[in-house]
Amino acid sequence: MPEIKVTPLGAGQDVGRSCILVSIAGKNVMLDCGMHMGYNDDRRFPDFSYITQNGRLTDFLDCVIISHFHLDHCGALPYFSEMVGYDGPIYMTHPTKAICPILLEDYRKITVDKKGETNFFTSQMIKDCMKKVVAVHLHQTVQVDEELEIKAYYAGHVLGAAMFQIKVGCESVVYTGDYNMTPDRHLGAAWIDKCRPDLLITESTYATTIRDSKRCRERDFLKKVHETVERGGKVLIPVFALGRAQELCILLETFWERMNLKAPIYFSTGLTEKANHYYKLFITWTNQKIRKTFVQRNMFEFKHIKAFDRAFADNPGPMVVFATPGMLHAGQSLQIFRKWAGNEKNMVIMPGYCVQGTVGHKILSGQRKLEMEGRQIVSLSQFAHGIQGKVAPDSQHLCSPPLLLQLEVKMQVEYMSFSAHADAKGIMQLIRQAEPRNVLLVHGEAKKMEFLKQKIEQEFHVNCYMPANGETTTIFTNPSIPVDISLGLLKRETAIGLLPDAKKPKLMHGTLIMKDNSFRLVSPEQALKELGLAEHQLRFTCRVHIQDPRKEHETVLRVYNHLKGVLKDYSVQHLPDGSITVESILIQATAHSEDQGTKVLLVSWTYQDEELGSYLTSLLKKGLPQSSS
Repeated sequence: MPEIKVTPLGAGQDVGRSCILVSIAGKNVMLDCGMHMGYNDDRRFPDFSYITQNGRLTDFLDCVIISHFHLDHCGALPYFSEMVGYDGPIYMTHPTKAICPILLEDYRKITVDKKGETNFFTSQMIKDCMKKVVAVHLHQTVQVDEELEIKAYYAGHVLGAAMFQIKVGCESVVYTGDYNMTPDRHLGAAWIDKCRPDLLITESTYATTIRDSKRCRERDFLKKVHETVERGGKVLIPVFALGRAQELCILLETFWERMNLKAPIYFSTGLTEKANHYYKLFITWTNQKIRKTFVQRNMFEFKHIKAFDRAFADNPGPMVVFATPGMLHAGQSLQIFRKWAGNEKNMVIMPGYCVQGTVGHKILSGQRKLEMEGRQIVSLSQFAHGIQGKVAPDSQHLCSPPLLLQLEVKMQVEYMSFSAHADAKGIMQLIRQAEPRNVLLVHGEAKKMEFLKQKIEQEFHVNCYMPANGETTTIFTNPSIPVDISLGLLKRETAIGLLPDAKKPKLMHGTLIMKDNSFRLVSPEQALKELGLAEHQLRFTCRVHIQDPRKEHETVLRVYNHLKGVLKDYSVQHLPDGSITVESILIQATAHSEDQGTKVLLVSWTYQDEELGSYLTSLLKKGLPQSSS
């Protein structure tokens, strides 16, 4: 029986480091190749030795598909292709191909140049890796090889995010990556057609959440930012460079304009210019409103939002800063957080999900005393509030190497989900749209997944799986084989009976021709003509035993009279040789070799008259009426 095997190397009962291996009809595909934000050791990347202990990865994998540019979906790609060694094709959309190397380079700078880590991919490796990428358009069917094909669907979430359908013959899998079923201020909602895959692999980040009204959340966000700025505080909003950042920038820009506010708003430098460039370049991926107004006004050119300089963090007075990355695990957002954490006037707003192990996750869990690495020399003024550390007698600096500093968090911590992931309602909506035969959950927490799994199984009556990392799930498929039917045969069938009902299966009689991996059902005459064959008459014969002591010709006469009376709409004939015909059906009578009181009726028919032949057989098995003479 055909089967599909799925093994998560990352994102199995976990969020982060998405990497899923799928085996379908002899083809092996890797879905995403991400890194984990919560780890700095070997656990940061997926364990690729699972694929093969010896030999090249290219020999085992037919292709790699990247759903979008977030690092937990593409962060391990240069390591995988250049350091572990993979030379095969890597598929992603055009915006993902454009943005991916920028984020990878930014991540490399933080890890290597600032943290001083070794055994990490280089800038050249990122470039070499991107040379292996094949960019795809939405709804374009891409033939990976003769049998394997893939197709991308719009996923919302971030610019360029896509869901992918992987198809081999009549077996198919849909992988959602991350997606959002509700449109936001700059992107549309995810969409997929009723493709009825054998398996839908869906993210389940917010498996148990049903989000409140977006408008209420936006109003609450603006109120909190406004109140903090009014009392002279600073607001830090950690974001990833693309996606949620643009969403909140548009929101604050319009609010500042409407309220005529003067407090400065800043955005981490470098990435924002590039981000806005790509939004302009890939304007067709944004929502309808932005596309419509783009000619008059580009929504991504902000009047009130300026580029941020590191020195601005020490400026007195209120300000709002969007800083990367979004989970406070490194980079500029973490540096600013350290400076501002000790002042209760300030606020940090976490606008999305934070992976376990990150500073963002710790403060959202209520932790208010944090141990921070103080590797670089840090001015005392930066830690005026709440840091205990040893100070050299004549120095105004905290010294490192590796000195652990305790940071007391006095600033207000708020969590407001502006996440671009589907909530529980959205996940159910997508399942309803695609109508899969099986569902598999990834990119979520085990307890939440368990709840959603039960809900899916109850509502849709399909099997739902949630494998852990390194665990293989095998799904047996029952492939339906598409068959083309000739117009002549369809016309003949509809002429015989009623018009076919779309909801009820209809039995079709014809000849099945298999050619070049495709199937056609045609009339026998057409098949003989196409194949240049002579017709052979095939008849089915059934024996019916009847208790009748009379002579054979008398029994035949009784049968003839009985059938003539019952089958008024059919041509029933008694032939000179003593046999009976009903249409193409032939009935002959012989005496039983051992019992003269039993007659054997031989009923024979062609396959065209199969229904009538079966009916006659069952009728004769009931015996002859006594009055027949």
